[in-house]
Amino acid sequence: MWAPAGERPIALGHHRFEWLYVTAFVAPVSGEVVWFLSNGLSKPFFAALLQAFARDVGAGRNRIIVLQIDNAGWHTPENLPVPDGVRLVYQPPYTPELQPAEHLWQLVDESIVNRHIASLKDLEAIIAARCCALADDPATIASTTNFNWWPSPASPS
Repeated sequence: MWAPAGERPIALGHHRFEWLYVTAFVAPVSGEVVWFLSNGLSKPFFAALLQAFARDVGAGRNRIIVLQIDNAGWHTPENLPVPDGVRLVYQPPYTPELQPAEHLWQLVDESIVNRHIASLKDLEAIIAARCCALADDPATIASTTNFNWWPSPASPS
């Protein structure tokens, strides 16, 4: 854009954005992963994701799942209903490298790197296929998320 010296250029535009959010819950030792794709995130939506996750993995009185989560606005404990069988542990602020799920994004991104994708629908199809393929490959997931310091799951005796 060009404008006379000392004046800001005026440009008409319509900013349009569409978003695709990938949410993952991972068991670092086994490589078991549960994926969700959505077009937005909020605290009520995250609460619904927690419910769906708990149902999918059988969390409840006989199976307690401890989730390490970051301090994103929709994860904060105020007014966040947590399903039975799920316990939330908040990681220290500004430490994404400690979150095993953060290391999944490089695996998800492999399917779209250096590609032009014409629409959000096409992107969703590609990402969904990649998530399904990764869910069927727990060894790859575990090799990326199971840190040497990560605790092993405890089995009740």
